[in-house]
Amino acid sequence: MADIRSMTGFGRYEEVTEDHRILVEIKSVNHRYLDLSVKMPRRLNCFEARIRQLLRDYLERGKTDIYIAFEDYGEGAKKLKYNEGLAAEYVACARKMEESFGIQNDLKVSGLMRLPEVLVMEDTGEDDEELWEIIGPAVGKAAESFSEARRKEGENLRKDLLEKLGRMKDYVRDIEDFSPSVVEEYRRRLTEKIRETLADTTALADEGRIVTEVTIYADKVCTDEEMVRLKSHIETMEKKLLSGGPCGRELDFIAQEMNREANTTLSKANHLRIADTAIALKTEIEKVREQVQNIE
Repeated sequence: MADIRSMTGFGRYEEVTEDHRILVEIKSVNHRYLDLSVKMPRRLNCFEARIRQLLRDYLERGKTDIYIAFEDYGEGAKKLKYNEGLAAEYVACARKMEESFGIQNDLKVSGLMRLPEVLVMEDTGEDDEELWEIIGPAVGKAAESFSEARRKEGENLRKDLLEKLGRMKDYVRDIEDFSPSVVEEYRRRLTEKIRETLADTTALADEGRIVTEVTIYADKVCTDEEMVRLKSHIETMEKKLLSGGPCGRELDFIAQEMNREANTTLSKANHLRIADTAIALKTEIEKVREQVQNIE
């Protein structure tokens, strides 16, 4: 029996070493299609296509957000850069101000070093492939955690849906078993009414009229076709759930068809018991429709 996965899930992986810290978080919610959003430091933007491709091995549908934080502690990861051109402009401006305003130029090296952008820290330009050897596995482990969470939730959904389908079978069986007695009860009441009206219990013409009226009534309230189709839809959904794999769209379509049959059954109901059962059936179908929205 293949897995069923929920579209709702969360996965996280964090790794801290002497050289770096990386945190990857993945979360998803329901969506008709696959919608990936990647948030990470600008330094990692070159890996976005690889990250998206990696996640597609774990996802088919869902609005999914992935967040990556990365800090590099390794020696040589950053270096101090001296912006000589900018420093020269600061010195030239100081001299000009001295000449223009007749004030002492007290600019010293220690002061010059503190001026904006004279000294800056910059990355050493670590090789992309070496960096990907850190980023790629971390994303993969977060994706595994994320996928396992969705698998567990999917199993819970499968169990819940199979239980609901079992209750729906009971409702269908109850309607099938009780429906003939509704027609028979109508025949009895109609016969009594005609006999009371004509005061003639042996009139053959009246018997023919009763048969005609009962036939018309039975045709109006008959739900045999609806029950046959409902049983077929229930059986199909059970097979899909037990087979597993991405089946959310198919299950949603089947649930819509179930709802259509339940509505027709309710419109034909001419007895309180059948109406109540049809309402219970329709309520269960609505719950199924809500749940299948969560399946990938």
